[in-house]
Amino acid sequence: MTDSPPLLVEIHDHIATLTMNRPEARNALDPELIEALIETLSRLDAEGRVRVAILTGAGSAFSAGGNVKRMAEAAGERSPVESIGYYRHGIQRLPLLFERLELPVIAAVNGPAIGAGLDLATMCDLRIAAESARFAESFVKVGIIPGDGGAWLLPRVVGFARAAEMALTGDPLDAKAALAAGLVSRVVPDPELMEAAWALAERIAVNPPIAVRMARRLLRAAWNARLEQVLELSAALQAIAHTTADHREALAALREKRQGRYRGA
Repeated sequence: MTDSPPLLVEIHDHIATLTMNRPEARNALDPELIEALIETLSRLDAEGRVRVAILTGAGSAFSAGGNVKRMAEAAGERSPVESIGYYRHGIQRLPLLFERLELPVIAAVNGPAIGAGLDLATMCDLRIAAESARFAESFVKVGIIPGDGGAWLLPRVVGFARAAEMALTGDPLDAKAALAAGLVSRVVPDPELMEAAWALAERIAVNPPIAVRMARRLLRAAWNARLEQVLELSAALQAIAHTTADHREALAALREKRQGRYRGA
């Protein structure tokens, strides 16, 4: 195991760039990286200083998902009961965290996003892909299933039929096919990926941060709720939004034809 930190964090102008830093393992989601993601995103969300996060990978891959070498070494070592605990207290904490976050997260997919790496990308709110990116829900290729929530996440992003095709065949999509499927919103040349992700983050970060966080929370809640529930939550959050100083500043900025100056209050 390398001594370098599993996750690199840079913060500038209310935007955090999180770089998964296991290039020698193609950023496989080992326990150390999972813990670093959970700790860092939880802290940034609670502090409120960062308005948008960008998640990407060091080296040539976004994330290869599970560490196949470790998987082979551990095959048959855990009982079914132990395996359930391993997932519950390990990687399954990631989708639960992303569901609770108010901080928007952009996945800048710089290369292959495979298995749990693809599912990590679908946990993010937005995805931009480099031309070299490819995506595979490939668990069946190694005789397992998506144990990290992919069976819930992927259909909500690309629809049931496409998700079923990806999960049951394990076949990859290139960046162009991912764009056509709605898995990513943009495909850019590899050298332009982080610039494009940063530009998108800036377009989010200039808006009133409380409204952005509440909108993100509302979108997530609406994924799996009845219309009546979404309307009730919308009314409650809107009532809060109307009382904020940022709302008053946004109205003033519109009247005065200038950029708003938002304090998150």
